[in-house]
Amino acid sequence: MEIYSYSEARQKLSSVLDEAESTGKVFIRRRDGRTYALVPERMPDSPLDVPSVNANISTQEVVELIRRERGRRRGVRRSP
Repeated sequence: MEIYSYSEARQKLSSVLDEAESTGKVFIRRRDGRTYALVPERMPDSPLDVPSVNANISTQEVVELIRRERGRRRGVRRSP
């Protein structure tokens, strides 16, 4: 992990951010000796981001299954 001075980090901000992204953390030291860690924020995963399933089924088979299921529901009344 690299330690940058405040002035150096300010001048090279883009490359400092790139390094933080690639390494996970970069330190910035102020003139008075205090050190701060720059850590990239992790984006939350979407609840819709799920692994795919290889079902080995064709598009036509999917369409037929959907039509068959829709046909079964047409005669069923739904309660409010």
